[in-house]
Amino acid sequence: MTKPKILITGANGQIGQVLSVQLAKKYGKEQILRTDLAQNDDGLLPYKSLDVLDKSRMAQIVEQHQITQIYHLAALLSASGEKNIHKTWDINFNGLVHVLDVAKEFSVDRVFFPSSIAVYGSGFNKSFTAQNDFRNPSTMYGITKVAGESWGNYYWMKYGLDVRSIRYPGIIGYQSLPGGGTTDYAVDIFHEALKSEKYTCFLESATRLPMIYMDDAIRATIELMEASTENISVRTSYNLQGLSFTPAELAEEIRKHRPNFTIEYHPDFRQEIAAQWPEIMDDQLARNDWSWKPAFDLSEMTKDMILNLSKKYNKDYVEPN
Repeated sequence: MTKPKILITGANGQIGQVLSVQLAKKYGKEQILRTDLAQNDDGLLPYKSLDVLDKSRMAQIVEQHQITQIYHLAALLSASGEKNIHKTWDINFNGLVHVLDVAKEFSVDRVFFPSSIAVYGSGFNKSFTAQNDFRNPSTMYGITKVAGESWGNYYWMKYGLDVRSIRYPGIIGYQSLPGGGTTDYAVDIFHEALKSEKYTCFLESATRLPMIYMDDAIRATIELMEASTENISVRTSYNLQGLSFTPAELAEEIRKHRPNFTIEYHPDFRQEIAAQWPEIMDDQLARNDWSWKPAFDLSEMTKDMILNLSKKYNKDYVEPN
């Protein structure tokens, strides 16, 4: 099988940084072209500056480098997106439209588009959210994702463009910092646990949300893109479930490693956003269609986060009792 030539937009973001490395390990760094707004990059992998709203430059890059797959990650996230809703629509939706148009024009084999649990807003089953549960987003970020899911499905039906998507839960990883999402607390809390052993949470203690460890999220993404076309039954976006917990439950797990860790709760506007989101996602279709299965539970995820961040902050790692 010929190796894909992969373009990644938003490659400097939380997912993009880790996904780029894993794709390079799998296919070779010469097969990966990272893009983002920055003019310069670290030089570790091939890189070009690209604004996803510049359709002509995007087309030039895709044609010049004979791109066969696009991972379109460039977006403004939920909390950041509420501060400038028009910019969020422009980047998140119009940027996707540009990607799909260019992919169609140059016969790109496959496109990955990340959706989110933010597509849900009210009128659905929060305790176990089904694949086709009612989607009524309460944020501009969620609105752009619902529209993007429909747009991708349309290009598949109308033009046969192979667009694939995952509704990501909150993503937790030590490799990069989050970029303005409502689930960011679940990453920030680990950094503060190692730096100061205290954290002020912007969500209420009992706010349960679906999450996924970065390693699982990246593996799921690549597995979906490698699945046979005939196995893909969802052309909007697949529900994906890793684990679900509350800030209080996460804090208790962290205390097993850092006994002096303390947490306070001062909810802000992000609490209202989180209150509209699922608690657990029904991802049976992902499990059936491309054999998805998470590897990390709350205990294993916490252990791996603290182990790796202990190295970053030059702290001793002690196994929990």
